Amino acid sequence: MDNLPRRGPTGLRRRHLVTFLAFLGFFTLNSLRSNFVDAIEPMTTPYNVTLDNGTVVEKVSFNFEMRVVSHVMSSSFYGFGATQILGGWLGACLGGSRVFGVGVAFTALFSLVMPFVVNTGVVNLLIAIRVIQGLFEGVTYPSIIAVWSRWAPPQERARLVTIAFSGSYFSVVVSPPVCRFIANTLGWPFIFYTTGILGLIWCAVWWTVVKDKPEDDPHISTEELKYLRDNLDCGPNDSIPKHIIYPWDKFVTSLPVFSIVVAHTCMSFGFISLVVGVPMFLRDTYNYQLDTSRTGLMSLLPYLVLAVLMPVAGTLADWLRNSEVLTTTQVRKTFICSTFIIQAILILLAFHINSVNGTLVCLVLVIGLSAFVWAACSVNHLDIAPQHASALMGFSNTFASVAGFLGPSLVIFFMRNGWKYTFYIIIAVHLIAALLYWAFASGERQRWAPPAPTPESESLSRPQRSHIV
Repeated sequence: MDNLPRRGPTGLRRRHLVTFLAFLGFFTLNSLRSNFVDAIEPMTTPYNVTLDNGTVVEKVSFNFEMRVVSHVMSSSFYGFGATQILGGWLGACLGGSRVFGVGVAFTALFSLVMPFVVNTGVVNLLIAIRVIQGLFEGVTYPSIIAVWSRWAPPQERARLVTIAFSGSYFSVVVSPPVCRFIANTLGWPFIFYTTGILGLIWCAVWWTVVKDKPEDDPHISTEELKYLRDNLDCGPNDSIPKHIIYPWDKFVTSLPVFSIVVAHTCMSFGFISLVVGVPMFLRDTYNYQLDTSRTGLMSLLPYLVLAVLMPVAGTLADWLRNSEVLTTTQVRKTFICSTFIIQAILILLAFHINSVNGTLVCLVLVIGLSAFVWAACSVNHLDIAPQHASALMGFSNTFASVAGFLGPSLVIFFMRNGWKYTFYIIIAVHLIAALLYWAFASGERQRWAPPAPTPESESLSRPQRSHIV
C-alpha cells in the first residue's frame, strides 16, 4: 500500500477555491438561463390597473399565444448549440477562466435589459436577445474544461469537476421558489434584475480570484504549485498558446472520442425526453397531473437527487482509480455502461409497473443516476487528450445539445403510436450507447494528443505516486 497516493496536509487549497467559485458560476449561469421560464407565469398573469378616470382594467405584461411563448423560451438553445466548439477553442487559446467569465457576464448583462425588451412587445427582438444569450452561454461548458486541464489533477479530477457542474442542478432546485418569491414581492422584472446583478458580482469575484494558470496565482502555496506541476497531464507551467490548430481528422476518426460523443448525446437525449415525456405519460395513463410549475416537490426532487449524487459519484470514481481497484478506463466504462443499463431497466419498469408512485420513483432514480454518467463523461475528454479537452467537450456537447433540443419533439412524434414505442426507443438508445461505450471507450492519453506518447508521458494517465496535498 506504500506506493499508493497518500493525502497530505488538510485545509482549503486554491484549487478547491476555484472549484467552489466554478460551482457558484454554474449555479448563477443556470439561474440566468432559466429566469425567463421562471418569470413567464407572473408575466402572463393578469393584473388590475386603475386608470386616471377611476376605471379598473385588466392587463397582462406578456400577452402572446403559448406557441410564441414556447418559441421564445427555446430560442436560447439555438445559440447555445452554435458556440460549443468555439468556446472550447477560445478557452484553450485565451484561457478558460476568462472565456467562462465573459460568457456568464454577457448573459447577465442581457438579463438586465430583458424587462425593457418584454415591455416593448416585439417578439422578434426578444427572440434575438435570447439567441444572443445562448451564444454566450454556449462557451461556458467547454471553456471550463480548459480551466480543469490546469487546475484539476488526475487524482481529484472527477470530484472537482462534478462538484462544479452540480451547481447547475442545485440552481434548478433553488431558483424557481426564490424567483416566485421575488415576483410576488417586487414584481417579475426583478427576477431578471436580481439574477443579472448576482451574475455580474460573481464575474467580478471570479476574474479577481481565478487565474488561468496556477503559477499566476499569487496566493497559491509552493507546496500546492509543486503538486500540480508534478501531477497534471497538461503542464500548468506551459504558456497558453495564441492559436491552436486542432487535429480534427484525429478527433472524428478516434473511437474513444466517438464513444464520448455517443455517451454524452445519449445522456442528454434520455434526460430531456424523460423530463418532458413522463408528465404527459402520467396524465395520459393515470390521469395524474404532475406539478410542472417548477416549484412542486416532485418536479424538483429528481434534480435535487442528481445534484447531491454528482459529488458522491465523482469522489467514488477518484477513489476507485487512486486505490487501483480499477484502472481509469475501467472506472469510466463501469460508471457509464452500468448506469445506462440500470436506467434502461428503470424506464422499462416505469412503463410496466402500473403505479403512479412507482413511475415517479423510477423517474427520480433515472435522472438521479445520471450523476454517475456525468462523473465519467465530463472528465473523459481530459483523460484522453488533456490539451485538447476543451475542444472535445465542445464537440461532444454540440451533439448533446442538438439531441436535448430534439428530444421533446421526438417524444411527441413517437407517442402518436403509443407510449410503448416511445419508452422502447429511449431504452434502445441507452443500451446501444452502453454497448458502444464499452467497446470503444478509453481512459488513457491517445497517441495523437500532445505531447507524443513516451514512457514518461504515458505514465501520466496512471495514478501518480506523489503526495496529495
